[in-house]
Amino acid sequence: MAKSSLAPIVVLFFLSPIVGELLSGSSPPAQFFQPVVLFLLAGLYGSGAILAREAVRRWGGGWPSVLLLGAAYGILEEEVAVKSFFDPNWPDLGVLGRYGRWVGVNWVWTEWLTIYHSIYSITIPILLVELLFPSFRSTAYLGRKGVAFFLTLISIVVILCHFYLNPYPVTLWQMLGCLLAMTVLTLCAKRLRGFKPGGGESRVRNRWLWLLGASGGFTYFFLVFGFLPTAGVPVLLTISISIALTGFIAVIVLRLSKRGMGDLNALGLASGFLTLLILLDLIMEVSNPTPEDFRGQTIVGVVFTLFLILLGRRTSRREARRRRNSQAEQFPLPSLQVSCDLCRGKVQYTLSPLKFTAA
Repeated sequence: MAKSSLAPIVVLFFLSPIVGELLSGSSPPAQFFQPVVLFLLAGLYGSGAILAREAVRRWGGGWPSVLLLGAAYGILEEEVAVKSFFDPNWPDLGVLGRYGRWVGVNWVWTEWLTIYHSIYSITIPILLVELLFPSFRSTAYLGRKGVAFFLTLISIVVILCHFYLNPYPVTLWQMLGCLLAMTVLTLCAKRLRGFKPGGGESRVRNRWLWLLGASGGFTYFFLVFGFLPTAGVPVLLTISISIALTGFIAVIVLRLSKRGMGDLNALGLASGFLTLLILLDLIMEVSNPTPEDFRGQTIVGVVFTLFLILLGRRTSRREARRRRNSQAEQFPLPSLQVSCDLCRGKVQYTLSPLKFTAA
């Protein structure tokens, strides 16, 4: 592990649980900042994000690979570690403990949390760290010892959660199914190649990308996985709508990327998805929907909003500098050189790329 890459590693290690747990309200401030809880969450989320980024960089993949590894991480956390995909009495399930449950699996909850972890727990934190530390964007953070360290850490946390956090028993076939799904997603991520936003000029209007992310997050949270299950819509229709929505967003992003997606565009899309969580912070503290202590949740949303604004300004200035440097290379300023030959009585003027001589 290079000393110069320590800062992005540390930031990503804590930013992933901050987005996935703290900002979403899954672990309110009073719970999140307890030392043991913070260690477990960072060891799980942070190690997963770091290892996912490391794998994609070494494979030479792009953001589609990151999303697939994020889905594999979601299975690791929710199926292997906490077993919420199987336990019908998991506290966060609500109606989804009955709706969509088949052969011992909470299928709608499984789909929802897999998508959630892919976007919020892994991909967005990696993207934000890439924007914070652009000089490390194309390089791997870790050496062999670093990879071994984070693999060991996440394994320890997963084992602790599996045996001590939730006593719900799982079958051998369920565990084998989890491992098979994670393996397939990892192999697809390794083979997949896709666009790599960043390092270029933003050519798409950020308001449209922000709107795409915000509407996508709202549709996932409130319509597909919130309203449809309570309205008694057939389970297969809910699952199909979610798959169609995921494909629709992916197609739009891929098409927009062909027009040129720069750093500011990528931040705009991520900010759209994060806007929903920020608004929920205020709602949760005011309404207090569960017995948990949500005091300070609004402050979390405000602080993260300021962080996104400052990051946006910094990214905008960097793109402006890149644009000016590109224009300077394409259209260099003319230079005037004057030389005098007294013996011949001539003065030579050179105005690059023109040259003329006066007697």
